[in-house]
Amino acid sequence: MREMAEAVKLLASYMREGFEGTFKILEKHSQLLEEHSKLLREHSKFLEEHTRILEEHSKILEGHGRRLEELTRAVGELKVAVGSLGRRWGRDLERTVLELYRHALEERGIEPGRVEKFIYTDVDGRFYRRGARIEVDVYVHDEKVYLVEVKSHADLEDVEWFYEKAGIVEKILGRKAEKLIIVAVNIDKEALERAKELGIDTVYGAVIE
Repeated sequence: MREMAEAVKLLASYMREGFEGTFKILEKHSQLLEEHSKLLREHSKFLEEHTRILEEHSKILEGHGRRLEELTRAVGELKVAVGSLGRRWGRDLERTVLELYRHALEERGIEPGRVEKFIYTDVDGRFYRRGARIEVDVYVHDEKVYLVEVKSHADLEDVEWFYEKAGIVEKILGRKAEKLIIVAVNIDKEALERAKELGIDTVYGAVIE
């Protein structure tokens, strides 16, 4: 009996030591997990801060991009204005205006680089006055004709003349234009309103009151 008691006592001692060892291991693992969780929380905060900084930088870059685009357009419009004042308004400046508003024109199905100058001299006065020179920009796509008038500053008289001129060109070409478009850096308010009345589409930088 004594030997059995000693054996039970020894077994109990082993079990106690085993449990204590297991508890120590579990406690150590729990401590490691807590440390890992702490590191993950710190990393998460670090990533959140970096994400916030990147978002702020993206907003700043987006703002710079918009300002650069506005500056580019302003420089282009200034170039047009200076050229117009210097009486050097020609095909190169017309191209500049078309490029300035490329996006708006492309939305209307027009490729600025493919807009061509149409010039007709009515020698015998068949379509207009004898000897009159008719000049307008033309864009042809999918057998559709678009007539375009490019101006540095479009006023009421420009709108009226373009509408009349478009009718003459349609007779010369023997076909109806799909759309009439005025592209101008600046347009007078009354000219813009008249263009709407006549069904003329307008692309412009600013409206002059």
